[in-house]
Amino acid sequence: MDVTQIFQDKVTWFQNPDIVPYVFVRDENLISQPGKKHRLDWFSKAPIIKDPLDLKELPFAEYIYHIENIAFGPSAMPMPRWVFYDCAVMPGFVCGFAYKKDKMPTSLKAKLPDFGDIDYVPLSLFIIIPTMHKGEWVAHNLCSVNSFLDKSDQFYGLGFLSKAFGLWYANVELCSGMTQWGSPALKLHSHYGHLEVIGAYAPVHSHAKTVTYRAQVNANTWELFFSKDVDLEFLEQYEKSGFEINPTDEKSMIEIQNKIQNNEGPFYLNASEILSKDLKAPLSIYRPKGY
Repeated sequence: MDVTQIFQDKVTWFQNPDIVPYVFVRDENLISQPGKKHRLDWFSKAPIIKDPLDLKELPFAEYIYHIENIAFGPSAMPMPRWVFYDCAVMPGFVCGFAYKKDKMPTSLKAKLPDFGDIDYVPLSLFIIIPTMHKGEWVAHNLCSVNSFLDKSDQFYGLGFLSKAFGLWYANVELCSGMTQWGSPALKLHSHYGHLEVIGAYAPVHSHAKTVTYRAQVNANTWELFFSKDVDLEFLEQYEKSGFEINPTDEKSMIEIQNKIQNNEGPFYLNASEILSKDLKAPLSIYRPKGY
């Protein structure tokens, strides 16, 4: 099944005229030529632009906070408001998809507080921040209303498409980020480009069992998240190193971390393998062929 058919059959909300992409960004951080780098026709709807420094947009921000706190509260990583302001919207921007408030279904409205007069209600959020390394951005946070909706009410692919939209919109060439070993998020983050492990263990982080990754953004791989097809390009370029990492074994993380620090890499993870395996199953570590 091709991705167009998947959008029609599974990602039905994507065609809803009352659901549009949004960008929550201060004027100085607006992207001058959005969507120029990655050529694909997924994001034809013009996004709504919201300014986090505008007091009228406070209700929009409150919805973002609410979604984020529900998603990350159980893992003790809810984002403080000052972090969102100082470290997210001031240097970078937030994006995702939003639903026209007066068109939202009753079942969704019942799951959300009413933060006052607002035209659109955000359904997801992806925070991305530019770094000092030219062309590289950090994917800081990603979540959506799917984390607290019943399965029958969820928006299929909402998280994946929110990040894809942000990478596309900002013309991101290199994306780095962090997630925890064994997290379902790894199945998603591994599909935006071949995933290099630049850190296998992070005791500096609140959660030491964190993988730090980097990917050369490649929009040609995005449809594989939906089709579940094997990434043949990855298999042509990389081979198993003979090492594995166990998401439940801190020792294996430290071993790979030491190999990275000893310049024995670069090491990569196979998105197709991550997608097909149980979250707690060991993952093969790959390296470029002929390395």
